[in-house]
Amino acid sequence: MIRNLSELFETEEKSFYQRVIRAIQDIPKGKVATYGQVALVAGNPRAARQVSYILHSSTEKYALPWHRVVNSKGNISLKPKKGYELQMKLLKKEGIVFDKKNCIDLKKFGLSPNSFNIQD
Repeated sequence: MIRNLSELFETEEKSFYQRVIRAIQDIPKGKVATYGQVALVAGNPRAARQVSYILHSSTEKYALPWHRVVNSKGNISLKPKKGYELQMKLLKKEGIVFDKKNCIDLKKFGLSPNSFNIQD
């Protein structure tokens, strides 16, 4: 088990892609992370769009909890009728609360980059 971020970079899986997969897998139920946070934890803080691509292309292969990744404002980035409703439903089922503007309080439900506990 990797106990902190520095240990993540000492593992054999050193590609950005694999670090993103592991970071997303590590987001616990009832919490969310932003695309930017996942990119930061994976070692490239400017690669939020790459995180989005990896989620899109690898969710099924790795059974990723895709619904736990939101934008930097705490909003769902998917468009209505294109997955928005499903993501909201899955997050609510895990206890995530949305405000009147359908925004998630990242201070309450978000992970800090140091909260990731990526498993081997």
